[in-house]
Amino acid sequence: MSRVQELFSDRTAVIATMHHKEQVIAPLLEQELGVKTIVPQNFDTDIFGTFTREVKRLVTQIATAKLKAEKALEITGEKLAIASEGSFHPHPALPYLSANREIVILLDKINNLEIIGEEFSLETNFNHQVINSLTEAYEFAEKIGFPQHGLVLMYENSISPQSEIIKGINTKAKLTELVELALTSAPEKTVHLETDMRALYNPTRMNNIAKATQNLLHKINSCCPQCQTPGFAITERIPGLPCEICHTPTTLIYKVLYECHQCGFTEEKLFPHGDKFADPAQCMYCNP
Repeated sequence: MSRVQELFSDRTAVIATMHHKEQVIAPLLEQELGVKTIVPQNFDTDIFGTFTREVKRLVTQIATAKLKAEKALEITGEKLAIASEGSFHPHPALPYLSANREIVILLDKINNLEIIGEEFSLETNFNHQVINSLTEAYEFAEKIGFPQHGLVLMYENSISPQSEIIKGINTKAKLTELVELALTSAPEKTVHLETDMRALYNPTRMNNIAKATQNLLHKINSCCPQCQTPGFAITERIPGLPCEICHTPTTLIYKVLYECHQCGFTEEKLFPHGDKFADPAQCMYCNP
C-alpha cells in the first residue's frame, strides 16, 4: 500500500459545497484516494461571500476556502474536508481579458495536512452588461453561452428601497418574463445582466474546478523524499533560463524550489519544463 493510500483509503471526506461541486470533485477524490465523500445537509456557503455581492467576502480566497472546510468539519464531526473558492478578475498580463482562479483545499485533522490545488484559466465567460431592451438581453445571453450557462438579473425597483436580484435564470421564457418586468419596474428603464458564476449554473467554471481538483491530487501524490508526507510542492519559481545563443538569463523559469511543510525539507529542481535553454525570441538581448 502506498503512503497516500495508507493515509486516505476508506476514510470519509466531506465536501463543503451547496452548489453541486461534488459532481466534479467527488469522482476524482474517490478514484484517486479511495475515500468516501459526503456533502453536509443545508450547508450555506453564501455566508462566506457571494458573487452577486450581497455578502462581501471578508478574507482572502484561500482563507475563505479554509473557513468553508472548517465549518463543514464542525457540522459533520468528520476529520477530512475539501472546499473550493473561485475568483474572477482581469488577467495580470492581459487586463482586457477575464481570468478565473479556482482554489481547492484539503484539510486533514488526523494527519495535520493542508494542501491546496489551483487552476488559473482564461477559460471563463465572466461578463456583465447594462441593457435597455429585450433584444440586448438576448444578445448578451447568447454571448455567455445561455441557456447552458445561467444569468443573474439586477434592477432598481421603484416600489422597493433595495435592488432586486434574481439568480439562476436558465430558460428563454424566464429571461423574457423577467427582463420585461424589470424594464417596466425600473425607474431608469435599464437592467443589469451578468453571468451566473455559481458552479451549478456554470459548466465552464465547473470544468476549472475539476482541473483545480486534479492539481490538488497531483500535490497529494507528491510525497516528501525525507518524511513521506503528501503535499511536497513547488513554493518558488526562479527565473533566469539562459538564452540558447548568448546565454543571457531570461525571464523564463530556470529552477523551482520544492518544500515540505511538515518537516521543512527543501529541494531544487533545474529546468522544470525540460528545456535547458530559452528560445532567443524570449531574450531581451537577442530580441530587444
